[in-house]
Amino acid sequence: MPKILLLSLLLLCGLVTLGEARLVATGVSEGMAYEVEEVAGGLGVVWGLTFIAENEILLTEREGRLQRLNLDSGETTPVRGAPQVWHRGQGGLLDVAVPADFVQGDWIYFTYSKDVGGQGATTLARARLRDDALVDFENLLVTDSATGTARHFGSRIAFDESGHVYFSIGDRGVRATAQDRSNHAGTIVRLHRDGSVPADNPFVEGEGLREIWCYGLRNTQGLFWDRATGRLWSNDHGPRGGDEINLIRPGANYGWPVVSHGKEYWGPVAVGEATSKPGMQDPVKVFTPSIAPGSLIVYSGKAFPRWRGHLFSGALALRHLNRVVLDGEDKPVAEERLLTGLGERIRQVVESPEGWLYFSTDSGKVFRIRPVIPAS
Repeated sequence: MPKILLLSLLLLCGLVTLGEARLVATGVSEGMAYEVEEVAGGLGVVWGLTFIAENEILLTEREGRLQRLNLDSGETTPVRGAPQVWHRGQGGLLDVAVPADFVQGDWIYFTYSKDVGGQGATTLARARLRDDALVDFENLLVTDSATGTARHFGSRIAFDESGHVYFSIGDRGVRATAQDRSNHAGTIVRLHRDGSVPADNPFVEGEGLREIWCYGLRNTQGLFWDRATGRLWSNDHGPRGGDEINLIRPGANYGWPVVSHGKEYWGPVAVGEATSKPGMQDPVKVFTPSIAPGSLIVYSGKAFPRWRGHLFSGALALRHLNRVVLDGEDKPVAEERLLTGLGERIRQVVESPEGWLYFSTDSGKVFRIRPVIPAS
């Protein structure tokens, strides 16, 4: 059969779409009907997503590529000027984010693994976007986190309303570093947006690196500032079991590896001394077995009003979109695992201006969830 005729038949049957989103699933949650569409595919490991316009996303591929994604057409455009990344194991081009007050031409923030003496160090950088290229690129903090492993780089970015930027760094595969405040591994860092250190950060000279906001974390790949409450949330990868959702407090020690709900990979042996210990912050929620959370947001949109205030994260190991409901005391009271039939490692989740959810997968796809509008 000629290729043109075959393509025409597939289009008529709805099996191929050109420049349009493809419906892949439908569902109901909290009495609200939704549909899931594939917006783009054929990419690498899509690690970070951020809206730079109402109909445009800037996305990172861990391999080191940066792309603009037009949500109307589904077309991607390469962006030049991305940093040279140390792409090994879990390292590469990681998060991309902009603050809530972003307008065209403002700074765009990135995290990536930078080659430091042949090892990878999680790095915060910023640049401006001009047409299809980054300009004025600058590293704000090359963290003291390099190790001989290719694991646990973190790293998500969040912004508060007071001009601060937060980003996470994993323990870099060396557990003891997370309890050592003389390095950045296993921490969340707070800086001014220009990279300078706020004077009111919790640790002063001699107590630890002044950039550190909190410590004792294993591999935080979800970080979100809830503008409605003024609180910072994170999720953290446990070892074999023991993934955590944490409410982040300045100066707090989240316990890793002294405190953990997980077990060793080599056998049924608990990691650490206990699951809780005085002076160490307990998690809000623990996932055992691990779901491997790859992102975190607090939903605030109008499209799904019954989801407002709920926590959403992608699940890499158990391959679903995770929804957690908290009560007024920040205790989990319900959990729902959405899109289990999709079979995708969900990496990043973001909320669009209209309140739809967009998420990326390690298979190189971008999807969206939007409400089903009843026919009039």
